[in-house]
Amino acid sequence: MKDMYTFPAVFEICDNGISILFPDLPGCLPCAENLENAIKNAKEALLLHLYGMEEDNEEIPEPTAFYQIKLHENQTIMLIEVYMPPFREKQHKKFVKKTLSIPSWINAQAEHAGINFSKTLQEALLQKLHLN
Repeated sequence: MKDMYTFPAVFEICDNGISILFPDLPGCLPCAENLENAIKNAKEALLLHLYGMEEDNEEIPEPTAFYQIKLHENQTIMLIEVYMPPFREKQHKKFVKKTLSIPSWINAQAEHAGINFSKTLQEALLQKLHLN
């Protein structure tokens, strides 16, 4: 099991959007309306597909060299790279206890407002790390 994978993805640009296929990973077929979403969807689909293969103890193939892939009209290749460790951790939903300090007046206000500290910290970290 590797931490980093890079696979070629074939992007087919059509009038109604972009279809994506990974020649080495049958069944991994994301799509999108535009290029920005296509790249994002390709990464998400690749993460999910590889994670599923790992969980099922399937052998993950070596990626085909991009220059060996034959393209048709309206197709282009993009290499999609994914880093698995954070994704694996997220799938296992394992929680870690953290101790932190905040000013007492903020604590008093937050408790009075019924703020869930764990949820608020998670949301703030996701936003700060651009993961939401």
